[in-house]
Amino acid sequence: MTMTVYKPRLGDTVEDASTKKIGKVMGFEGPYVQLRPVGGGLEWDAQPGNLQLVAVAVALSSAVAAANARSRGEQL
Repeated sequence: MTMTVYKPRLGDTVEDASTKKIGKVMGFEGPYVQLRPVGGGLEWDAQPGNLQLVAVAVALSSAVAAANARSRGEQL
């Protein structure tokens, strides 16, 4: 059985296994995928092999958590 390797696309919502953060694919720079937190914030570079596509419900949950943190004045 062959495994299918996930290839990120612009706009995908993914989890970065190395940071355990969920982000949206914003672009590609050299060997890295540029991600931005679902609720907004600073982009970070991730290795494509560390990324896994996440379900819409997980992405929405992450976005709501970020919005709630912002409303409490917390830094993300």
